[in-house]
Amino acid sequence: MNLDHLRFGGGATETQLHPAVLVAMILVILAMFVLPRKYLVVPFLLCAFLIPAGQGVYFAGLHIFVLRIVLVFAWMRLAYEKFTSGAKLISGGFTSIDTALTLWAFCHSIAFVLLYREMGAVTNQVSFLWDVFAAYFLLRFLIQDEEDIRRVIKLFAVVAVIVAAGMVNEKLRNQNVFGFLGGIPIVPSFREGAIRAQGPFAISILAGAFGATLLPLFFWLWKDGKSRFLALAGMAGATIITATSASSTPLMAFLAGILAVCLWPVRGWMRPIRWGLVISLVVLNMIMKAPVWFLINHIDLVAGNSGYHRAMLIDQLVRHFSDWWLVGTASSPTWGEDMWDTSNTFVQEAILGGLLALIFFIAIISRGFARLGSARKAVEDDPRKQWPLWFLGAALFAHVIAYFGITYFDHMQIAWFTLLAIIAVSTSAILGEKLPAGQQNDEVLRNPRIAPVSLSTSQQTRSDLPYRNAQPFKPRSSYSGKLDK
Repeated sequence: MNLDHLRFGGGATETQLHPAVLVAMILVILAMFVLPRKYLVVPFLLCAFLIPAGQGVYFAGLHIFVLRIVLVFAWMRLAYEKFTSGAKLISGGFTSIDTALTLWAFCHSIAFVLLYREMGAVTNQVSFLWDVFAAYFLLRFLIQDEEDIRRVIKLFAVVAVIVAAGMVNEKLRNQNVFGFLGGIPIVPSFREGAIRAQGPFAISILAGAFGATLLPLFFWLWKDGKSRFLALAGMAGATIITATSASSTPLMAFLAGILAVCLWPVRGWMRPIRWGLVISLVVLNMIMKAPVWFLINHIDLVAGNSGYHRAMLIDQLVRHFSDWWLVGTASSPTWGEDMWDTSNTFVQEAILGGLLALIFFIAIISRGFARLGSARKAVEDDPRKQWPLWFLGAALFAHVIAYFGITYFDHMQIAWFTLLAIIAVSTSAILGEKLPAGQQNDEVLRNPRIAPVSLSTSQQTRSDLPYRNAQPFKPRSSYSGKLDK
């Protein structure tokens, strides 16, 4: 069996660019050079989520998708900012999340190229690195403070309502209006007699995961109290998207997000709860006839779910550890029936990138939870500041659950990067980022509002007294170009 289309992406062999999409792309590019920094995230995310991922230009064997074109011009804008104003582009500095993501992407790509040793693999991974770094670090530039975070969540609510309306239309009329733009089918798929709506996404599970993982963010918007109508609209949209996708994975992620939010009263007991869960899984693995991951097979929330397939993916990955641990493997389709369908992100990372890529991918998630936990403890005397961090943790947990049933390969990558950027910014605002040795005192002298956040009041020396009333550093937009006037 020829697996080149699976290894190197495949896709259309001709240009698919609807006139309406072309006009929208041109407007987004113009906005990149006209709008102030704080509003650039609006056209970028609207383009990322409402234009089908298949829209783009096919040239010399390369797929130049609309989002990739927009990213080129967005980075031209960033280059302009850097060279004209010298502005710092990343709020809070380079965090441990950024480091883990960078290491994951490079390990993934290096392993992939070493595995296949073909020019097609090099081209594929250059595109992969561009998609990851260009999109993620653009979002790190566009999201710089709490105001930006709030703006992004409001925009997500609007997008959720639009996507939900389209998916309801799919259910009622068996017609996907986003399909008329090209790149995705007009007639939705069926399973067990149910229409699996997908909106502008590549498949229904990804669409459902989009709605499911957004729900905790809308709780934040509600708790904030400043945009409750949008919060309710977003909650309704997220729920409709999850339900109309008719898939078990999004429903599990949806319930996981709600469960995480409901654990707020026991937030001080999360460490023993986590260890209790680990111990329970170990005990179950000892007493069950099958390995503990076969519990996935017993989760049947929607008719026609493929829990057994997902359990077998993990089982075969464990059994074939020697095949993939170094640089991944090309032989996974031979492990069993439908093993080419790696509908589990952790399995996919292992198969395509080897053990190091898997470790660093898990490190992204681990550092996200760790930073959120540390930041929450730093403000535990102020529940108003804790709530946003808790909701971000709930959204991160929902993504983790979704990862056990799907791999992100279209708009959902942007949703994932957006959440990571928000976590990096929101935690930096509380924890602060440590400056290099010998630089901290100079920074304090230049800006008396910055306090050494790593020291408690009892640890501060007399030399700290002039700054004893200083507030922890809160990243602000450093953009000062003329376009912001």
